[in-house]
Amino acid sequence: MPGEKRFRTSLFGFNKVDVNTYIEKLLREFDDKLKEKDDEIAALKNQNREFKQKYEDFLKKADQLNEDREKIASVLIRAQEQAQVMLQEARIEADEEKKKLEETIESEKEKLVDIRQELKTLKSVVVNTLKKYEVQLGGIIDEEQQAG
Repeated sequence: MPGEKRFRTSLFGFNKVDVNTYIEKLLREFDDKLKEKDDEIAALKNQNREFKQKYEDFLKKADQLNEDREKIASVLIRAQEQAQVMLQEARIEADEEKKKLEETIESEKEKLVDIRQELKTLKSVVVNTLKKYEVQLGGIIDEEQQAG
């Protein structure tokens, strides 16, 4: 069998020096392997600690991103609501302004009709007055021609 140790024999059994040397060799090999395993465990613990730290950092970043996302969503919702309110107010204001303008136009149309009526009346008065003056002037001219 490989790795099987055969000890020399001596007068009262195995050679003590061979046995002690073998045991010391086994202890050294065991200590070396134990130290390797301890180093490996320490490296794994260190790596595990680093992974935990990275995981915690990622969790914090994820929480921050979620918080930021919620804030952005909240701001967008508020902005959309405000935009809708502003749009509604603008529509109401535009409707009121349109109504005022229509009333003003109607009032101005009525004034225009009144002014046209007044102009017609004034024209009629002026024409009548001019006719009276014309008749009077005609009379004066006739009198002067007869007198003259």
